Amino acid sequence: MTTGIVTCYRHHYRRAGVTCQRCARPICPSCMVPASVGFHCPECARAGAQQVHTMRSLRAPSGGPVVTQVLIALNAVVFLADLVVGGAASLWASSYSRISEWGLLVGAALGSNGQPIGVADGQSWRIVTSGFLHAGLVHIGMNMLVLWILGSQFEPALGRARFLALYLTSLVAGAFGVLLVSPTSPTVGASGAIFGLLGAAFAAQRARGIDPWRSGLGGLLILNLVITFAVPGISVGGHVGGLVGGLLAGFVVFRLDERTRSAVPAVLACAAITAVLWVGCLWAASHWADPVLGFLPSR
Repeated sequence: MTTGIVTCYRHHYRRAGVTCQRCARPICPSCMVPASVGFHCPECARAGAQQVHTMRSLRAPSGGPVVTQVLIALNAVVFLADLVVGGAASLWASSYSRISEWGLLVGAALGSNGQPIGVADGQSWRIVTSGFLHAGLVHIGMNMLVLWILGSQFEPALGRARFLALYLTSLVAGAFGVLLVSPTSPTVGASGAIFGLLGAAFAAQRARGIDPWRSGLGGLLILNLVITFAVPGISVGGHVGGLVGGLLAGFVVFRLDERTRSAVPAVLACAAITAVLWVGCLWAASHWADPVLGFLPSR
């Protein structure tokens, strides 16, 4: 006698791992919400009075965080190269090396040689390269720590392709925020992408019936935004831009994840959002820059 495979009541193409402790419906790992006893389905979790949630509830068995490790390694290699070229001063953000000046994000400014530099001058690579440069040891240490914490939980849940797409969308969204708010101020760091992952985490918890304010994520976001606006020298545009972009992309990715097993729709959706943001970066750099600089064509 053959036995049929029990599938999740929300995702009919996924094998159910357990049943909800309240309604007994079969649920897959993506729908398992930890409760005081066993697991609940998203509907019962929303209705229940006693719930305990952390980011670990997003974890699903789909492999280790390889993309996260590669991203951290790339940031570390670039930082070490910057240190070799710029000397010990690069450890404490007291100077920019040739590598930093080549890759930092700026819409329109004058370089050390007096020549115009920036995205408005055709240097669109800065939109991406700035996300792998950091102003000192503390800066890269904090960014990479948060990237590891979020990536090691997000990447296994989403899969490598969707996680990478979400990360790149957040990075470009952060760059767009910088070019809108401070296009003439040199900006470096992965902070926009990190805030984007926080925004995606908020979207993920909402999509799975978890209250971000009860899980603690909402309070963490508010605290980081307060620090962003209160501490001088922090890129407000980068943080807020990344957060909004990650929130938007996260809602799209997790809604699509509920409807299809394929990563292709989510990756294409992120690519479309990234393309729009990229065009926005080019527009902001050439139209929003300070006209006092003089070398930009008048518009």
